[in-house]
Amino acid sequence: MERRQFLRGTGAAIGGSLLVGCAGGGGDSGTVTVDYAYYNPVSLVLREKGWLEAAFADTGTDVEWVLSLGSNQANEYAQSGEADVSSTAGIAALMARTNGVPITTPYVYSEPEWTALVTFEETGIESVEDLEGSRVAATRGTDPYFFLLQALDDAGLSEEDVEVVNLQHPEGQSALVRGEVDAWAGLDPHMAELELEHDGAELFFREPRYNTYGFLNFLDGFLADRPEDARRVIEAYERGREWAIGNPTATAGILADASEMSEPVAERVFTQRNDLSEPIPGEPHRELLADLSPILEREGLVTDDADPAGNVDDLIDSEFASEVV
Repeated sequence: MERRQFLRGTGAAIGGSLLVGCAGGGGDSGTVTVDYAYYNPVSLVLREKGWLEAAFADTGTDVEWVLSLGSNQANEYAQSGEADVSSTAGIAALMARTNGVPITTPYVYSEPEWTALVTFEETGIESVEDLEGSRVAATRGTDPYFFLLQALDDAGLSEEDVEVVNLQHPEGQSALVRGEVDAWAGLDPHMAELELEHDGAELFFREPRYNTYGFLNFLDGFLADRPEDARRVIEAYERGREWAIGNPTATAGILADASEMSEPVAERVFTQRNDLSEPIPGEPHRELLADLSPILEREGLVTDDADPAGNVDDLIDSEFASEVV
Protein backbone atom coordinates (compact mmCIF):
# COMPACT_ATOMS: atom_id res chain seq x y z
CA MET A 1 0.00 0.00 0.00
CA GLU A 2 1.20 3.54 -0.70
CA ARG A 3 1.66 4.70 2.86
CA ARG A 4 3.95 1.78 3.63
CA GLN A 5 6.36 2.67 0.86
CA PHE A 6 9.85 3.38 2.08
CA LEU A 7 11.94 5.31 -0.40
CA ARG A 8 15.35 4.47 0.90
CA GLY A 9 17.75 7.35 0.67
CA THR A 10 15.13 10.08 0.58
CA GLY A 11 15.46 10.49 4.33
CA ALA A 12 18.87 12.08 3.88
CA ALA A 13 17.50 15.45 2.88
CA ILE A 14 20.48 17.02 4.56
CA GLY A 15 24.13 16.63 3.83
CA GLY A 16 23.45 15.88 0.18
CA SER A 17 20.97 17.14 -2.33
CA LEU A 18 19.63 20.03 -0.25
CA LEU A 19 23.09 21.41 0.35
CA VAL A 20 23.40 22.31 -3.32
CA GLY A 21 21.42 24.62 -5.53
CA CYS A 22 18.37 23.81 -7.58
CA ALA A 23 17.40 24.60 -11.13
CA GLY A 24 13.76 24.80 -9.98
CA GLY A 25 11.94 26.58 -12.78
CA GLY A 26 8.21 26.88 -13.15
CA GLY A 27 7.81 23.47 -14.78
CA ASP A 28 5.70 22.58 -17.83
CA SER A 29 3.15 25.33 -18.45
CA GLY A 30 0.66 22.65 -19.52
CA THR A 31 0.89 20.87 -16.18
CA VAL A 32 0.79 21.85 -12.53
CA THR A 33 2.33 19.31 -10.19
CA VAL A 34 1.18 19.36 -6.59
CA ASP A 35 1.99 16.97 -3.77
CA TYR A 36 -0.43 15.31 -1.40
CA ALA A 37 0.49 14.00 2.02
CA TYR A 38 -1.19 12.17 4.86
CA TYR A 39 0.07 14.92 7.17
CA ASN A 40 -1.78 17.51 5.02
CA PRO A 41 -5.50 16.64 5.25
CA VAL A 42 -6.59 19.50 2.96
CA SER A 43 -4.47 18.06 0.15
CA LEU A 44 -6.39 14.80 0.53
CA VAL A 45 -9.72 16.64 0.38
CA LEU A 46 -8.68 18.38 -2.84
CA ARG A 47 -7.51 15.15 -4.42
CA GLU A 48 -10.69 13.32 -3.40
CA LYS A 49 -13.07 16.05 -4.55
CA GLY A 50 -11.28 16.96 -7.77
CA TRP A 51 -11.43 20.66 -6.91
CA LEU A 52 -7.91 21.42 -8.11
CA GLU A 53 -8.71 19.89 -11.49
CA ALA A 54 -11.91 21.96 -11.51
CA ALA A 55 -9.91 25.13 -10.86
CA PHE A 56 -7.92 24.48 -14.05
CA ALA A 57 -10.76 23.06 -16.15
CA ASP A 58 -11.00 26.12 -18.40
CA THR A 59 -7.27 26.38 -19.00
CA GLY A 60 -6.30 23.07 -20.55
CA THR A 61 -3.74 22.62 -17.77
CA ASP A 62 -3.36 19.10 -16.39
CA VAL A 63 -3.00 18.48 -12.66
CA GLU A 64 -0.43 15.90 -11.59
CA TRP A 65 -0.34 14.62 -8.01
CA VAL A 66 2.76 13.22 -6.29
CA LEU A 67 2.87 11.61 -2.84
CA SER A 68 5.12 13.12 -0.17
CA LEU A 69 5.88 10.79 2.73
CA GLY A 70 7.64 13.55 4.67
CA SER A 71 8.97 17.09 4.43
CA ASN A 72 12.30 15.73 3.27
CA GLN A 73 10.71 14.14 0.22
CA ALA A 74 8.58 17.22 -0.49
CA ASN A 75 11.74 19.34 -0.42
CA GLU A 76 13.41 16.94 -2.82
CA TYR A 77 10.52 17.40 -5.25
CA ALA A 78 11.02 21.16 -4.99
CA GLN A 79 14.77 20.94 -5.35
CA SER A 80 14.53 18.84 -8.50
CA GLY A 81 11.66 20.89 -9.94
CA GLU A 82 9.42 17.80 -9.94
CA ALA A 83 6.68 19.61 -8.00
CA ASP A 84 5.49 23.19 -8.36
CA VAL A 85 3.71 23.07 -4.98
CA SER A 86 4.73 20.95 -2.00
CA SER A 87 3.84 20.45 1.67
CA THR A 88 6.43 20.68 4.43
CA ALA A 89 6.86 21.75 8.01
CA GLY A 90 7.98 25.34 8.49
CA ILE A 91 11.49 24.58 9.74
CA ALA A 92 12.05 22.12 6.87
CA ALA A 93 11.04 24.81 4.38
CA LEU A 94 13.49 27.25 5.95
CA MET A 95 16.28 24.67 5.79
CA ALA A 96 15.60 24.11 2.10
CA ARG A 97 15.38 27.81 1.28
CA THR A 98 18.62 28.51 3.16
CA ASN A 99 20.36 25.74 1.23
CA GLY A 100 19.40 27.25 -2.12
CA VAL A 101 16.10 25.57 -2.95
CA PRO A 102 14.03 28.40 -4.52
CA ILE A 103 10.74 28.10 -2.64
CA THR A 104 8.37 30.65 -1.13
CA THR A 105 5.57 30.04 1.36
CA PRO A 106 2.43 32.08 0.68
CA TYR A 107 0.00 29.73 2.46
CA VAL A 108 -0.23 27.72 5.69
CA TYR A 109 -2.25 24.53 5.31
CA SER A 110 -2.38 23.70 9.02
CA GLU A 111 -1.25 24.51 12.52
CA PRO A 112 -0.81 20.95 13.77
CA GLU A 113 0.45 19.12 16.77
CA TRP A 114 1.61 16.33 14.56
CA THR A 115 4.75 15.17 16.32
CA ALA A 116 5.77 13.85 19.75
CA LEU A 117 8.30 11.41 21.13
CA VAL A 118 6.91 7.90 21.34
CA THR A 119 7.98 4.71 23.07
CA PHE A 120 6.53 1.56 24.60
CA GLU A 121 6.00 1.18 28.31
CA GLU A 122 8.37 -1.78 28.56
CA THR A 123 11.39 0.28 27.44
CA GLY A 124 11.37 2.12 30.77
CA ILE A 125 11.74 5.46 28.99
CA GLU A 126 9.68 8.06 30.82
CA SER A 127 11.44 11.32 29.96
CA VAL A 128 13.74 12.84 27.38
CA GLU A 129 16.65 12.43 29.79
CA ASP A 130 16.09 8.67 29.63
CA LEU A 131 16.95 8.72 25.92
CA GLU A 132 20.67 9.07 26.58
CA GLY A 133 22.38 6.13 24.90
CA SER A 134 19.16 5.00 23.18
CA ARG A 135 18.31 4.35 19.56
CA VAL A 136 15.73 6.83 18.29
CA ALA A 137 14.06 6.61 14.90
CA ALA A 138 13.56 9.94 13.11
CA THR A 139 13.35 11.25 9.56
CA ARG A 140 16.13 13.78 9.13
CA GLY A 141 15.07 17.09 7.63
CA THR A 142 11.47 16.87 8.93
CA ASP A 143 9.57 18.41 11.83
CA PRO A 144 9.80 15.29 14.05
CA TYR A 145 13.58 15.37 13.67
CA PHE A 146 13.73 19.04 14.66
CA PHE A 147 11.28 18.31 17.47
CA LEU A 148 13.69 15.67 18.76
CA LEU A 149 16.62 18.09 18.62
CA GLN A 150 14.68 20.70 20.62
CA ALA A 151 13.59 18.13 23.19
CA LEU A 152 17.17 16.90 23.62
CA ASP A 153 18.40 20.47 24.00
CA ASP A 154 15.84 21.11 26.73
CA ALA A 155 17.12 18.05 28.57
CA GLY A 156 20.75 19.12 28.33
CA LEU A 157 21.48 16.51 25.67
CA SER A 158 22.34 16.63 21.98
CA GLU A 159 22.09 14.34 18.98
CA GLU A 160 25.49 12.95 19.93
CA ASP A 161 23.96 11.52 23.13
CA VAL A 162 21.57 9.26 21.20
CA GLU A 163 21.77 7.13 18.08
CA VAL A 164 19.41 8.61 15.51
CA VAL A 165 18.21 5.90 13.14
CA ASN A 166 17.23 7.69 9.94
CA LEU A 167 13.99 6.12 8.70
CA GLN A 168 11.02 7.49 6.78
CA HIS A 169 8.06 8.06 9.12
CA PRO A 170 6.10 4.82 8.51
CA GLU A 171 9.30 2.81 8.82
CA GLY A 172 10.15 4.51 12.11
CA GLN A 173 6.77 3.44 13.44
CA SER A 174 7.40 -0.14 12.32
CA ALA A 175 10.91 -0.17 13.79
CA LEU A 176 9.54 0.85 17.19
CA VAL A 177 6.87 -1.84 17.07
CA ARG A 178 9.49 -4.46 16.21
CA GLY A 179 11.77 -3.32 19.04
CA GLU A 180 14.55 -2.24 16.69
CA VAL A 181 14.64 1.21 18.26
CA ASP A 182 13.86 2.42 21.77
CA ALA A 183 11.87 5.50 20.77
CA TRP A 184 10.53 7.27 17.71
CA ALA A 185 10.06 10.91 16.80
CA GLY A 186 6.58 10.29 15.48
CA LEU A 187 4.40 11.93 12.86
CA ASP A 188 0.63 11.75 12.46
CA PRO A 189 -1.33 9.90 11.28
CA HIS A 190 1.17 7.09 11.93
CA MET A 191 1.72 8.29 15.51
CA ALA A 192 -2.00 8.31 16.31
CA GLU A 193 -2.35 4.83 14.83
CA LEU A 194 0.36 3.56 17.15
CA GLU A 195 -1.14 5.38 20.13
CA LEU A 196 -4.66 4.00 19.61
CA GLU A 197 -4.03 0.55 18.21
CA HIS A 198 -0.94 -0.80 19.97
CA ASP A 199 -1.06 -1.57 23.67
CA GLY A 200 1.64 0.12 25.70
CA ALA A 201 2.48 2.84 23.19
CA GLU A 202 3.09 6.15 24.96
CA LEU A 203 3.60 9.73 23.81
CA PHE A 204 6.07 10.44 26.57
CA PHE A 205 7.04 13.94 25.46
CA ARG A 206 4.66 16.45 23.88
CA GLU A 207 5.25 20.14 23.27
CA PRO A 208 2.86 21.81 20.80
CA ARG A 209 5.02 24.92 20.39
CA TYR A 210 7.84 22.80 18.96
CA ASN A 211 5.64 21.90 15.94
CA THR A 212 6.44 24.34 13.14
CA TYR A 213 3.19 24.60 11.17
CA GLY A 214 2.34 23.11 7.79
CA PHE A 215 3.77 25.28 4.99
CA LEU A 216 2.52 25.10 1.41
CA ASN A 217 5.58 25.98 -0.67
CA PHE A 218 5.63 27.21 -4.27
CA LEU A 219 8.64 27.22 -6.57
CA ASP A 220 9.78 30.80 -7.10
CA GLY A 221 9.73 30.27 -10.85
CA PHE A 222 6.14 29.07 -10.71
CA LEU A 223 5.05 32.12 -8.69
CA ALA A 224 6.90 34.50 -11.00
CA ASP A 225 6.04 32.97 -14.36
CA ARG A 226 2.56 31.59 -13.63
CA PRO A 227 1.01 33.80 -10.93
CA GLU A 228 -2.55 33.12 -12.13
CA ASP A 229 -1.97 29.37 -11.90
CA ALA A 230 -0.54 29.83 -8.40
CA ARG A 231 -3.63 31.83 -7.48
CA ARG A 232 -5.85 29.02 -8.74
CA VAL A 233 -4.02 26.55 -6.49
CA ILE A 234 -4.56 28.77 -3.47
CA GLU A 235 -8.23 29.28 -4.38
CA ALA A 236 -8.65 25.51 -4.49
CA TYR A 237 -6.88 25.18 -1.15
CA GLU A 238 -9.21 27.77 0.33
CA ARG A 239 -12.20 25.81 -0.94
CA GLY A 240 -10.77 22.65 0.61
CA ARG A 241 -9.87 24.34 3.89
CA GLU A 242 -13.32 25.86 4.35
CA TRP A 243 -15.00 22.57 3.49
CA ALA A 244 -12.77 20.65 5.90
CA ILE A 245 -13.55 23.09 8.74
CA GLY A 246 -17.27 22.69 8.07
CA ASN A 247 -17.12 18.91 7.62
CA PRO A 248 -14.65 17.50 10.16
CA THR A 249 -16.14 14.01 10.25
CA ALA A 250 -16.15 13.70 6.47
CA THR A 251 -12.59 15.05 6.31
CA ALA A 252 -11.47 12.46 8.84
CA GLY A 253 -13.13 9.84 6.64
CA ILE A 254 -11.15 11.02 3.61
CA LEU A 255 -7.95 10.87 5.65
CA ALA A 256 -8.82 7.36 6.84
CA ASP A 257 -9.53 6.13 3.30
CA ALA A 258 -6.42 7.70 1.80
CA SER A 259 -4.02 6.53 4.51
CA GLU A 260 -5.73 3.16 5.05
CA MET A 261 -6.04 3.90 8.74
CA SER A 262 -9.05 3.54 10.98
CA GLU A 263 -11.72 6.19 11.47
CA PRO A 264 -10.78 6.71 15.16
CA VAL A 265 -7.17 7.36 14.18
CA ALA A 266 -8.16 9.81 11.47
CA GLU A 267 -10.61 11.58 13.77
CA ARG A 268 -7.95 12.06 16.42
CA VAL A 269 -5.50 13.45 13.89
CA PHE A 270 -7.89 15.87 12.25
CA THR A 271 -10.24 16.94 15.04
CA GLN A 272 -7.76 17.04 17.93
CA ARG A 273 -4.41 17.88 16.35
CA ASN A 274 -5.06 20.19 13.40
CA ASP A 275 -6.07 23.85 13.38
CA LEU A 276 -6.94 25.24 9.94
CA SER A 277 -8.00 28.70 11.07
CA GLU A 278 -4.97 30.79 10.00
CA PRO A 279 -3.89 30.14 6.39
CA ILE A 280 -1.84 33.31 5.80
CA PRO A 281 1.74 33.22 7.11
CA GLY A 282 2.77 36.18 9.21
CA GLU A 283 4.70 37.39 12.22
CA PRO A 284 4.12 34.34 14.47
CA HIS A 285 5.63 32.14 11.77
CA ARG A 286 8.55 34.50 11.21
CA GLU A 287 9.28 34.71 14.92
CA LEU A 288 9.15 30.95 15.40
CA LEU A 289 11.50 30.24 12.50
CA ALA A 290 13.90 33.00 13.56
CA ASP A 291 14.02 31.48 17.05
CA LEU A 292 14.70 28.00 15.65
CA SER A 293 17.19 28.98 12.97
CA PRO A 294 20.26 28.53 15.24
CA ILE A 295 19.46 24.80 15.36
CA LEU A 296 20.06 24.56 11.62
CA GLU A 297 23.49 26.11 12.02
CA ARG A 298 24.44 24.23 15.17
CA GLU A 299 23.55 20.84 13.71
CA GLY A 300 25.26 21.51 10.38
CA LEU A 301 22.01 21.34 8.44
CA VAL A 302 22.86 24.37 6.30
CA THR A 303 26.03 25.40 4.50
CA ASP A 304 28.76 27.01 6.58
CA ASP A 305 28.22 30.50 5.18
CA ALA A 306 24.41 30.31 5.29
CA ASP A 307 22.18 32.70 7.19
CA PRO A 308 18.92 30.88 8.02
CA ALA A 309 17.55 33.77 10.11
CA GLY A 310 18.16 36.08 7.18
CA ASN A 311 16.20 33.74 4.89
CA VAL A 312 13.01 33.83 6.95
CA ASP A 313 11.68 36.94 5.22
CA ASP A 314 12.69 35.55 1.83
CA LEU A 315 10.70 32.39 2.54
CA ILE A 316 7.47 33.83 3.91
CA ASP A 317 5.13 35.81 1.66
CA SER A 318 2.20 37.30 3.57
CA GLU A 319 0.78 39.19 0.60
CA PHE A 320 0.30 36.85 -2.35
CA ALA A 321 -2.66 34.91 -0.97
CA SER A 322 -4.28 37.83 0.84
CA GLU A 323 -6.62 38.60 -2.07
CA VAL A 324 -7.87 35.02 -2.10
CA VAL A 325 -8.25 34.32 1.61
